[in-house]
Amino acid sequence: MSVAASFGLSDFTDFRTHMWWIYALFSAFFAALTAIFAKVGIKGVDTDLATAIRTAVVLVIAWGIAIFRGAAGGMGGLTKINWIFLVLSGCATGLSWICYFKALQMGKVSQVAPVDKLSVALAIIIAVIFLKEPVSWKQGIGAALIITGTFVLIF
Repeated sequence: MSVAASFGLSDFTDFRTHMWWIYALFSAFFAALTAIFAKVGIKGVDTDLATAIRTAVVLVIAWGIAIFRGAAGGMGGLTKINWIFLVLSGCATGLSWICYFKALQMGKVSQVAPVDKLSVALAIIIAVIFLKEPVSWKQGIGAALIITGTFVLIF
């Protein structure tokens, strides 16, 4: 039985359209490692310095991948809107990391990580308000469960 068939997919093309799930799982795994590694790494270190080091590493890795895969050549095709919102996203990421490291330094990973994951529910709410994205009842219940679960885990 092929890998695609084991996922109930009729062919490889269908499997590729579902690759987001695998990337999302890797994202969650690496985010979990981020919390653990950061908690150990920031002991006795200014969190702003720790964030700057982490950002430099991410910068090198991200540009290395973009150059290796040939994506860096697409910079000329970016619009003003692309630039504005990618810069805003970068600012939000940087502020998130600064706050995350400070929270990790002051609190337990088992409390900080769940609060950080409230971003999932907040992203759904903000997407509904500003992007006018529709939300199914399942997504609404899921967001409510994330919020409830966060409070269960931290109190």
